[in-house]
Amino acid sequence: VVSGSGGLQDSGLRGAKTTTLFRAVNPELFIKPNKPVMAFGLVTISLCVAYLGYLHATKENDQQLYEAVDSEGGRYTRRRTSKWD
Repeated sequence: VVSGSGGLQDSGLRGAKTTTLFRAVNPELFIKPNKPVMAFGLVTISLCVAYLGYLHATKENDQQLYEAVDSEGGRYTRRRTSKWD
């Protein structure tokens, strides 16, 4: 049983003993006000995911082309085709 109002002030994550590394990796949990910091984190993560998607899409696009050689020995770039198309 906690007596007085002082015991409830230390409850929650702000009152927990944490390492500096944990606070550096999760600043939105400790910095006030939380909403602008969380919005910045959301925008940052969204941009990173969008960039990774862009890299994946361009990598797939490069794999659709290959260098072919015709019967006369000439080389040319050709788009991959599937026998199922």
